[in-house]
Amino acid sequence: MTSIGARFRTIPTWQLTLGIALLALGFLIAAQLQSEGPRVTYTSQERAPLVATAQGLQAQQDALKAEIVSLRSQIATIEQQGKGSADQVRQLNDQLAAARVAAGLIALHGPGLVLQLQDSTNPVPPGDNATDYVVSAKDVRTAVELLWLAGAEAIAVNGERVTASTAILDIGGSLLVNSAYQSQPYQVSAIGPADLYPRLTAEPAFQQFLRDRGERFGIRIAFAQPPDVVVPAYAGTINLRNARAVPSGSPTTP
Repeated sequence: MTSIGARFRTIPTWQLTLGIALLALGFLIAAQLQSEGPRVTYTSQERAPLVATAQGLQAQQDALKAEIVSLRSQIATIEQQGKGSADQVRQLNDQLAAARVAAGLIALHGPGLVLQLQDSTNPVPPGDNATDYVVSAKDVRTAVELLWLAGAEAIAVNGERVTASTAILDIGGSLLVNSAYQSQPYQVSAIGPADLYPRLTAEPAFQQFLRDRGERFGIRIAFAQPPDVVVPAYAGTINLRNARAVPSGSPTTP
């Protein structure tokens, strides 16, 4: 022990200090190496789940983007279908409106004329039939038919719209039009082209009607051309019985 102490005493101080410093440095290096192992292991172990999570989020984002594109495409398709449906609905509404006009279910106004019929004021000669001097349902029906032939688009008799199902009948001293009793004067209002009056008066059948009923029996037939003729809508029922559709192009039978 004494020899060891003497030996230490013979070592220079700077060597002793250097040895202690080297020993401390070695200890620090060993401690650093021991701590790096777990840190590297921890980092490598945690990176894989983070990468997997990032990849999963990216996949979800890509899926959402694809879904957005798909939805936009569907919306565009629906909008196109909506335009087509709107056009189809518009066409159906136009057809329905035309059918209502043809059926007389819509009031109309426009250029036209009014034809008025009244009984004759001439005395009935002996031997003549007094009914020949009275306006009959046949006279009114003839006036209506001639107006149709001249191009009339809508007709009314004393405010009663004439339709395909309208009946004009003699009932005593008055007329029955669409189940409504009418008294004189009988005004046949018609809407049509601007030249409806010239067309009507140029018809040989109408000229014959004037001669037979006006000149021969004195039936008073007058005309008026108001700036705007009003034809009301049909107010009766439209239920048909014993009717069937006629195929297009097939001949009709009376």
